[in-house]
Amino acid sequence: MALTAFLLSHLINQPHFAHSYQIFYRNFARKVRGDGYDRNLQIRYIIAGIAVPLIMGAFFAYGSVTGNARLLGYATNAMGFFVGWHYVKQGYGMLMVDAVLKRRFFKDQDKKVLLFNGYAVWLFAWLQTNVVITERQFWGLDYYTFAVPPWLLNIALAVAAASSAATAVMFVNRWRKHGGALPYNGVVAYVVSLYAWILFVTINPLWLLVVPALHSLQYLAVVWRYQTNVERDRADAVEDPKFKILSILGPLYRLRVLIFIVAGTILGALGFWLVPMALTALVPYDKQVLGSSLFLFIAWIFINVHHYFLDNVMWRRGNPEVSKYLFR
Repeated sequence: MALTAFLLSHLINQPHFAHSYQIFYRNFARKVRGDGYDRNLQIRYIIAGIAVPLIMGAFFAYGSVTGNARLLGYATNAMGFFVGWHYVKQGYGMLMVDAVLKRRFFKDQDKKVLLFNGYAVWLFAWLQTNVVITERQFWGLDYYTFAVPPWLLNIALAVAAASSAATAVMFVNRWRKHGGALPYNGVVAYVVSLYAWILFVTINPLWLLVVPALHSLQYLAVVWRYQTNVERDRADAVEDPKFKILSILGPLYRLRVLIFIVAGTILGALGFWLVPMALTALVPYDKQVLGSSLFLFIAWIFINVHHYFLDNVMWRRGNPEVSKYLFR
């Protein structure tokens, strides 16, 4: 059962990471130049697309060359930090997308409540993880946590509980005011992301394997909708493929979406498994100190952390591509 959950999780999870790279680095030179993007978004693309991977690459190179296993071990904790933050942002984003599509907009004050609660729950969950887990291995390297004083954890718990109660009151008030009308799919996505996927993710080891797959399914629903709209916007979108055997797929835009999905699956396998396994076999390093799977360790953490920075730029409200293709 655990093996099935593991395989299914990665079959779904890895393409969702790859899709973020496919979208982010598409026409990247234009984004760096700021052609069609405001100055703020241009800088964000440069930081997330160039500066962040260079900084992370330097970090992993230094830790590997110096054999500093403890320094590298803290990167696993950082991955948990950013993955939780990413889940919060995605849950909130799903709620906002559903609200826009159903024309049930949230006031600015309500958005602040939702965001504050998301960050409060996520921060408490991360602090709690540092208390519960003192040392664990990830791809052969020890996972190190930070000492969290009890008073800080209690404050974080109180804030998370209070903000959760305020969020529940806000939802009830909106439900009453609008005659029972809410963007229910978005509300479910928000609640599940915060509580089932972040706060209670460690209740069962099997659930810990399943959560990334559920998160990825949520992400893929948005990305495939987005990519379909991108392809349908092309001049030849409704034409038949040149090869008749491919006509069973329908218009050309469907074939292109399928190619996008297949490419993401291949890229995911390359990034998570094939390339790091090849590097592990070909590049010599001290395996007694850094474990037998150093490049798998680096690849998994690099992709997970970088994914947060990519998404934080791509899905911003001010991104013209999001406005054009996501809300159709």
